[in-house]
Amino acid sequence: MLDIKFVRTNPEIVKENIKKKFQDEKLPLVDEVIDLDQQFRDAKTRCDYLRSQRNTISRQIGGLMAQGKKEEAEQVKKQVTDMAAELSELEQKEEVLAEEVKKRMMVIPNIIDPSVPIGKDDSENVEVERFGEPVVPDYEVPYHVDIMERLNGIDLDSARKTSGNGFYYLCGDIARLHSAILSYARDFMIDRGFTYYIPPFMIRSNVVNGVMSFSEMENMMYKIEGEDLYLIGTSEHSMIGKFIDTTLEEDSLPKCLTSYSPCFRKEVGAHGIEERGVYRIHQFEKQEMIVVCKPEESADWFTKLYQNTVDFFRTLDIPVRTLECCSGDLADLKVKSIDVEAWSPRQKKYFEVGSCSNLGDAQARRLGIRVKNKEKGNYFAHTLNNTVVAPPRMLIAFLENNLQADGSVAIPEALQMYMGGKEAIR
Repeated sequence: MLDIKFVRTNPEIVKENIKKKFQDEKLPLVDEVIDLDQQFRDAKTRCDYLRSQRNTISRQIGGLMAQGKKEEAEQVKKQVTDMAAELSELEQKEEVLAEEVKKRMMVIPNIIDPSVPIGKDDSENVEVERFGEPVVPDYEVPYHVDIMERLNGIDLDSARKTSGNGFYYLCGDIARLHSAILSYARDFMIDRGFTYYIPPFMIRSNVVNGVMSFSEMENMMYKIEGEDLYLIGTSEHSMIGKFIDTTLEEDSLPKCLTSYSPCFRKEVGAHGIEERGVYRIHQFEKQEMIVVCKPEESADWFTKLYQNTVDFFRTLDIPVRTLECCSGDLADLKVKSIDVEAWSPRQKKYFEVGSCSNLGDAQARRLGIRVKNKEKGNYFAHTLNNTVVAPPRMLIAFLENNLQADGSVAIPEALQMYMGGKEAIR
């Protein structure tokens, strides 16, 4: 959410930003916000005046009564009563206007970074850099589910019976590999100075509204019936929510956190749920990284965060590339975003395995996350998040890139200690 003062003084910048995101239907919101905000401020000014006058006049009543001027005192009382009625009406108007301003502000997109490429959708995202040499072996690389089934590692049919499409049973060495990757990711991030967390897997609606846009919530979140609780779609939601309505000491920043959680997503939209596969599913597990920092440090942290994911995948000999998200592909709260994509030897192309986002002060403004500064005054923190790894999607890249000609899957040295010393899955 933008600062209302910024919208008030820079309406053309806000409108131009909306155009860059190809959301022209939101352009009228800017003028509506400015008009409603002016009405709100006028009502507030009048309320402040009436309160001041009411207090001043009320003090006169006792003096008039003491002087025996009962009739004048009654006239003054009537003035106070009339003021109270107008004040009550204006206070209700203030409340309505404030809510109308907020409702519109919540859907006006954040100002994107000047470096973000302009484009309508993800087809116009821009490759930044490649890491590792993409290889296509001279033997067939089967579909990832076929690889898992040959290794007795997945049961989709049973999951379909118990839960429907978008769920799975992992078993045997594939299940162990899944857990090994998460354990390695946890230790990888701890070694980089991040504090490990396991957060709540359900959050209240005020936290949901603080961390994401309404459209994202509708397409992603599962609501717990009869409760003010939602299943998290990523642990970022809980971890940023941890700081709701707090004022942080400036010297305590940055907060560098890494968190594990299961994630639950409706996956409503154009892509849909796969009938047979684990790329787009309703339930998965993920290791996340979150940073809360000073505004002037967020650009540097953005680079560090996505580089962490690149480094993680490269320790497992998986080629990756970074892809800058264009303006039309950025969620409304994001200032800048880079996807990390892994190489698929079977498809002979890269596919998304993680996303790094700088949200500026948008989440902090919605959630009330401030930083204490005695000289300059308190200010809103910046928040960032990035995927370390999200199996089982990452398993697709892992299995394809480590598949051997005999059908076995090699285990890189970094993972062997988490796999009981195994060097391969056969």
